[in-house]
Amino acid sequence: QVQLVESGGGLVQAGGSLRLSCAASGRTFSSYAMGWFRQAPGKEREFVAAITRTGANTYYADSVKGRFTISRDNAKNAMYLQMNGLNPADTAVYYCGAVLYSSDIRRANGYDYWGQGTQVTVSS
Repeated sequence: QVQLVESGGGLVQAGGSLRLSCAASGRTFSSYAMGWFRQAPGKEREFVAAITRTGANTYYADSVKGRFTISRDNAKNAMYLQMNGLNPADTAVYYCGAVLYSSDIRRANGYDYWGQGTQVTVSS
């Protein structure tokens, strides 16, 4: 069992930055690939970024590539999303997820655990 808690969301002006954190419980955090997804009102949950168990490989949605950076610290049972150059289209609830086995960690339907989400609002 893994419990995930996101933090770091908030209100920021366009062009600004935020750093999201995802704290995980349990002793097996390093066994899980991790991902960030987001959901805007009236839209489906969409992939943002993902990272493999050791952090050796990372993946990004085209819309955030070059602006967002995903990272993890297995010693701290934590994952992060550094978001720079934010724009209003990034406004959404951001969720972190953990997946034990998946053929594609960019797909939300393969994830085993989810956090409760943290709101990110970018004003123009």
